[in-house]
Amino acid sequence: MAFQGERGAYSEDAIRLKFGEVDVLPCPTISDVFKAVESGRAEYGVVPIENSLEGSVNETYDQLLETELRIRGEIKLRIRHCLIGNPGAELSDIRFVYSHPQALAQCRGSIERLGLKALAYYDTAGSVKMVKERGLMDSAAIASKKAAEIYGMKVLVEGIEDSETNYTRFLILHREDAPRSGRDKTSLIFSVRHVPGALYEALEVFAKRGINLTKIESRPVKKTPWEYNFYVDIEGHREDEEIREAIGELALKALFVKVLGSYERGD
Repeated sequence: MAFQGERGAYSEDAIRLKFGEVDVLPCPTISDVFKAVESGRAEYGVVPIENSLEGSVNETYDQLLETELRIRGEIKLRIRHCLIGNPGAELSDIRFVYSHPQALAQCRGSIERLGLKALAYYDTAGSVKMVKERGLMDSAAIASKKAAEIYGMKVLVEGIEDSETNYTRFLILHREDAPRSGRDKTSLIFSVRHVPGALYEALEVFAKRGINLTKIESRPVKKTPWEYNFYVDIEGHREDEEIREAIGELALKALFVKVLGSYERGD
């Protein structure tokens, strides 16, 4: 299973939570995770899609537009951040903190209270590895407790996220659709004409059939300024009759529709 980041990243925690002990393939970027699954180097990929505090992971949304992979499932993980330093470091020694921008944002209040300077890095676990390799005694990283264990580092403060309701939702990527589970959701992308009422008419295909939308997200169309693609999650499986009818009607009203997959809802 491919994931973005170094060993000990939260994406790996999500994999272990869902699948237990499996072979994993760390990748430098989210794009590399998609490529690993597309090429067959990995059977599955796990990528973050949104955080309950900081919102959407835009790179994942953009990759979903381009890929032929299917969303096979989702994982919801409670994120508990730790401030991690070298074994000989004390909290009073720390002046700088490194982590992924999302993690830094989720700990903004704690970082300010501790008087630290936040420095963005490409990965949470990767920042722990970097602080260790460079022997930085005045710097710490924000990552999981598991990352501290993997790299033999010291947890200076545990639970420094600004809210206890800090969850990240991850998507499971595969080359094939998931079968019905009885508690499914379907994700899709569509765009509409730039005219009054176009979005209303598109969403009406779900409302009049009593299909619940659990999320709607807009992302800019890269080649056309100020126009947008809409990403929607709905309850139900694409093979359900009412879902199939709704998507068919949406295709008549939208400029384009792409179904990303139907899969079991995550706990």
